[in-house]
Amino acid sequence: MKFVADLLDTKGSDVWSVAPISTVYEALEIMANKDVGALVVIDGDKLVGVFSERDYARGLALQGKRSRETPVSEIMTQAIVTVTCSHSVKHCMEVMTNYRVRHLPVLEDEKLVGVVSIGDVVFSIMSDQDTMIHQLETYIEG
Repeated sequence: MKFVADLLDTKGSDVWSVAPISTVYEALEIMANKDVGALVVIDGDKLVGVFSERDYARGLALQGKRSRETPVSEIMTQAIVTVTCSHSVKHCMEVMTNYRVRHLPVLEDEKLVGVVSIGDVVFSIMSDQDTMIHQLETYIEG
């Protein structure tokens, strides 16, 4: 069984973030440059939200707001669901499914240490399944 710590060891713990007063346009630029689907929103040292492509589509585009004028804080997701390094990948999948989120900030002692995406979780599960299949084939073949 793999844990969040294993995912972060593999993918790294780089975290891309914006301040709540940043404009949606600035956030979208960072997301495009870093090729990510979400950013954590940090106020000082505190995690205050997550801004995702979904937030943009639902909170800005559909409401006719302007991305160069609207601060991220107006449309970010404030009900943040987090995990720790000791949570299992299976737990992450369950949380993502139950809360309908695609990105989970990883906290240790209330400090942000990484972000796990649905892609990270799916890749890990597929890798584990490939390993299991290979081991079973080797066992069966003798």
